[in-house]
This record gives sequence, structure tokens and C-alpha cells, in this order.
Amino acid sequence: MSGPASRRLQVLRGQIAPPGSTGNAAAMSAEPVAAYGRPSVWAHIPEAPADPILGLNEAFKADPHPSKLNLGVGAYRTEDGKPLVLNVVRKAEMALVTDPNSNKEYLGIAGNAVFCRLSRELAFGTSCQAVRGNRIATVQSLSGTGALRVGAEFLKEHHPSKVIYLPQPTWGNHTKVFKRAGLEVRTYRYYDSTTCGLNFQGLMEDLMGAPSDSIILLHACAHNPTGVDPTPDQWKQMLKAIAGKQLLPFFDSAYQGFASGSLSADAAGLRMFADACPQLLLAQSYAKNMGMYGERAGALSVLCSSQGEAAVVASQLKQVIRPMYSNPPRHGAGIVAAILGSPELFREWEVELSGMADRIKLMRSKLHEALRQRGTPGSWEHILKQIGMFSYTGLSKRQVEHVTKKWHIYMTLDGRISMAGLSAKTCGYLADAMDDAVRNVPK
Repeated sequence: MSGPASRRLQVLRGQIAPPGSTGNAAAMSAEPVAAYGRPSVWAHIPEAPADPILGLNEAFKADPHPSKLNLGVGAYRTEDGKPLVLNVVRKAEMALVTDPNSNKEYLGIAGNAVFCRLSRELAFGTSCQAVRGNRIATVQSLSGTGALRVGAEFLKEHHPSKVIYLPQPTWGNHTKVFKRAGLEVRTYRYYDSTTCGLNFQGLMEDLMGAPSDSIILLHACAHNPTGVDPTPDQWKQMLKAIAGKQLLPFFDSAYQGFASGSLSADAAGLRMFADACPQLLLAQSYAKNMGMYGERAGALSVLCSSQGEAAVVASQLKQVIRPMYSNPPRHGAGIVAAILGSPELFREWEVELSGMADRIKLMRSKLHEALRQRGTPGSWEHILKQIGMFSYTGLSKRQVEHVTKKWHIYMTLDGRISMAGLSAKTCGYLADAMDDAVRNVPK
């Protein structure tokens, strides 16, 4: 290659300077730029604190101890501590990538329409009157976090109240998502540290004290981080209070089927509300129950009073999405749609999903038994009563720091552990560490 085309290529590669410039390209790129004769406009920016979960992972990776244990990560692990890709996901993905008619074109703003319909039916049930009456607007999202953010932006623009109540405690990212969207974040009591269970009286008092039209965030099942869920009767009382105060429920469903092993049981609270409330929102994720963490497959659904209202809401959700990320990714939603749309693949998914839930239940049982055998002071029944991936152990910050420093076991400072990070081999090791901390480190 020679002539003008060759010179253009050399400029692009930085081998020569552009026309009209002086000096060679290497020297130009090496010299710092003194912009406008003043310090960098970024010079005043402080370094942001590390994310508590990601920071834990980094500390774990840097620890050379052979018995180190990471119980902070919110992802399922096998008995050998390895990430799991479901067989049914591999099948659906293989069919997708070998389909000669598949392509990489943009999806619409609302995403994969089949994925949206099947996600709606999975969450609310095909017998739900709102589903049958086409009164639910659903858009594909960037997993559950993206659904929460799009929902928050929509509420900021169109809901009369800009106040949202979050359970105390809740998933750490909830507060950041809603604050960034411009909503006012308040809390309602949820966890009782003295019983390691639900503070139902405090919860109900706070719901009844919330101003009308306030938004109430509810974990559909497997509350993160506590693993404490309301009973069916408590769900009914919460519904009565929320409906009576004309509050707007916003459900976050990250663990449907992953908590109990039953898709319908884990959606019972949501479906109860959908049958009684004229409006609600649902953020839905397939990260946990299909093990598709990195595919970012999720959905946002808004239950409306009529089919026409749902169409209008859908148009406004697209107005939120378009300037935010334009349209969602194709691949993960295609895998989910293939699994949900095939009776054979759906049944296989249910079996694998139940297997994951059963292994987590087994880890709860083994940890509880190991603590009982050691005579560890205190009651540990809450480990059995809690549900889902996470458990609030009841360890204090000081005790957690002791466990990490002496035993090289990593968990969040509030004492939350991922039961999926345990194995039959490591339950005893964790029990030894917890027993040591409880006996020797005051709370």
C-alpha cells in the first residue's frame, strides 16, 4: 500500500503525525496536555469507596491461605465451589447459536416480545386476570437492577408520590438505585435482630404510618440479605394495610423458584397482591434461577387498570429506555424465551432449579447440625427457618472481622453469608469459626 491511503493508515496507527502538526506521533502521545492552562477538571474528584461485595471478592482473591472461604458472593456454587451453568441453558444456547435464521439485529426498545410475555406469565401465572386481560405492560431490562432503575425513573416522572419505603435492611444497591433516580428513600422496619426473624409488628406500624401513595418495595421471596420472609397470613395482613393506605407495591423478584424450589410457591405473595391491587410494579431477574448472571436478562412489569392504560404505560417505559440504553441485549433473553417456551426444556429447568434449592437447604441443615454438635452458645434455629441463598448468621461486625482475620472466611460485615458458597466439606470449618467468635469475641 502506498500514497494517501498508506499515510492515512500510518496516522491512525500513530506512526506519523497528522497533516499540519509538528513533531512525531510518539512524542505527541507521550507529552501531557496542559488544558486551558489550569488543573484537570477531574482533579477535585475523590476516589469512590469500593463496593462492599466486590471489595470482599478482591480481598479473598489476594488471600493466600489454603483454607480461605468466600461466603460473600451472591452467586450459586457447586459442591466443589465452582460456578454452575445449567444443562438446560447450554441446550437452549446451543440451539440459538446454531439456528441459521438467527441474527444480531437490534431488538425493539421494549426488547424480545416473546420473552416479555413468557416472563409476565411466569411471575403472575397464566390464570391471573391482569395477564388474561392484557393489563400488564412488560419491557425487557438489564436484569433486575435495570428493571428497578427503569421503574424508578418511570415513577419519578409519573407517580404522584416520590417517596419509596425500603425494608430495613435491604439489598445494598436498592438505596443507590432509587436515590440516583431522584426518589426520596425512607425505610420500614423488617428484621428483628433479637429473634433473627421478622419484626412484623414494626413492619405493620410503619406501613400504616406511611403517607398515602407512597411506594413500598417488597422482596417477592428469599429476602436479601436476611433470608426472612413473611408467612402467608402475614402477606395477607400486609396487603390489607397497603391497599387500605393506597400505597403502591413495587416487588423485586430475584429468586423465583430458587428459594423453595417451587416457582408458584415463591410467587405466592406477588400473585396475592396482583389479584387485589389495581396497580403494582415488578422487577424480575433470571440471574439466580437460571444462573445467567452475566447475560443480564430481566424484565419490568407494570400492572394497570385497563388494557388501554397498559399500552400508554408501555409507551412511557420506552421513553425512559430509549435515552438510557436504547434497547436491551438479545442473547440472554433468547435463551430464557427458548426455555420458558418449550414444555420439555421448562420441565428440565424445574428439575435443575429444584436441585439448586435443595442443595442450599442441605447446607442450612448441615451448618445448623455442626453448630449444635459444638454446643455453640445461642439459638441457631433461624438458620433453618430462613430461606434462599442468604442467611443472617447473627454475628456482629467485631465477630465477622475476627472470623475473617483468624479463619480467612469472608462475609459481609453484617454477618450475612451465602449458603450457596458452603459445601459439605466446609460447613464444619465455618461452624468452628463461628463457635470461636461467639465464645471469645463480645458483640
